[in-house]
Amino acid sequence: MLSKEIQLEVNKGAMLPLMEEFYTIQGEGFHTGTAAYFIRIGGCDVGCHWCDVKESWNAELHPPTGIDLIVTNASKYSETVVVTGGEPLMWDMNLLTQKLKENNRKVHIETSGAYPLTGTWDWICLSPKKNKLPTQTVYDNAHELKVIIYNKHDFIFAEEQAEKVNDNAILFLQPEWSKKEEMTPLIVDYVMNNPKWRVSLQTHKYLNIP
Repeated sequence: MLSKEIQLEVNKGAMLPLMEEFYTIQGEGFHTGTAAYFIRIGGCDVGCHWCDVKESWNAELHPPTGIDLIVTNASKYSETVVVTGGEPLMWDMNLLTQKLKENNRKVHIETSGAYPLTGTWDWICLSPKKNKLPTQTVYDNAHELKVIIYNKHDFIFAEEQAEKVNDNAILFLQPEWSKKEEMTPLIVDYVMNNPKWRVSLQTHKYLNIP
């Protein structure tokens, strides 16, 4: 149980439940292959059965950390900072992004979009989930739409999401890792027949890096 003082700091976004932070190569989507510092925030109630970071779901397992420390650590490594989770939009992102911008960082987010958009972002990667659909603010502001393909029905879901996202969003289909052998050929065929889409792969897993 957090003290009242710490809970107030968390509520306003001055402290966040930090799960991990690391410098690596972006593995997915539009910025694949580029260096970035990742900030993984704990807490998620979207509940994807195939999530590969289920340990992020319970925010109480990840101690509230002051954003000044988070920003100081991030600024040592990279011009580009990616905020991910968990689901980072469960928390107020305004103060974190403000301080990162004051340190001249490019600030990206990876989100399911299930909560209203807070923060100031250079790049918003929306990866929607069926069981908790994105809010309109995220659809309207997303720079890329990345749909995870676990089964054939997910292609239908992908098209439904492409209809809802803004016209400038770049569209990606990505095989769920445990189904990559089965789904990747289907995605390749689909993109060749529907060239508005692009293929995304979890290249960091092929490279065996975080």
